[in-house]
Amino acid sequence: MNSKKLLYSLIFLTFNLFASEDKSKIGPVKVILNDWTSQLVQSYIVGKLLSLTGYKVKYIKLPTAAQWYKISRGLVHIQMEVWQGTMEKQYLHLLQHHKIIDAGNHDAKTREDWWYPDYVEALCPGLPDWKALKKCSHVFANSTNSLRGIYLGGPWEKPDAARIRALGLNFDIIRAKHGDELGDKLKQAYEESRPILLFNWTPNWVEVKYKGKFVEFPEYHPDCESDPLWGVNMYFTYDCGNPKNGWLKKVVWKGLEAYPCALKIIKNISFNNTEIATFSYWVDIEGMRYEAAADKWLTENKKIWKTWIERSCLNE
Repeated sequence: MNSKKLLYSLIFLTFNLFASEDKSKIGPVKVILNDWTSQLVQSYIVGKLLSLTGYKVKYIKLPTAAQWYKISRGLVHIQMEVWQGTMEKQYLHLLQHHKIIDAGNHDAKTREDWWYPDYVEALCPGLPDWKALKKCSHVFANSTNSLRGIYLGGPWEKPDAARIRALGLNFDIIRAKHGDELGDKLKQAYEESRPILLFNWTPNWVEVKYKGKFVEFPEYHPDCESDPLWGVNMYFTYDCGNPKNGWLKKVVWKGLEAYPCALKIIKNISFNNTEIATFSYWVDIEGMRYEAAADKWLTENKKIWKTWIERSCLNE
């Protein structure tokens, strides 16, 4: 089923549910598009649902660093994936200043950290304990003449350099320019059975296709980020891993209260780890376009999203 048929297949049946809110008199709802697969697919899903209920929708491409100012000013309206491990500080700042609305958590639990394929354990005994990296950094070097390992980081803000310093790791960081580059490098390493240590996260397509583990750094605690006396190194902060079992939130601009049906739909939307990993797999492994993956999910899950809409807009 193509996108247009999908979006309008139920218009006749549901028109009366949404007629009382005159959406023709309000501007478009602006949905943020970031640069990783699951966020993009989710953004197209919510955009298509809002279109189905009569809203005008506009998609805005933004890097994560630029989105906070824009959503606080109402220049964009909806962010469908706010990750605790990467975005908690910005989220809390805007929430405390009443610039955004917390639209609720997804069922998914998140983790973002250093990750390696299972076959690496034979070359670096002791993994996933982080202390093993002190003895086998050379395994991850990019030349036979180097003892310094390479960690492939993501394009997002993470305290990797501070962690390397605090934990005394003999590693350099190379940053991927886009989230897709991480997947490409991982695929290449797997095909060659080559050691690789890279930024990964869950939910993500990787858990559908590959077996591997996160490095187990010292347990995260908020004081790790601010108090040098906390943790294994009394001189530096960030001597810990990232949070485990983190939240995955949806946030919207404060002014979206003027769009009551849209706000309720967003609050009702929730995906779990398996769902997010699956539609990410459709794109990153099977080659589907982001928007096509959104259409596929909508086609296969009508009962779910119809409930989201009906619970949101029946009495508007």
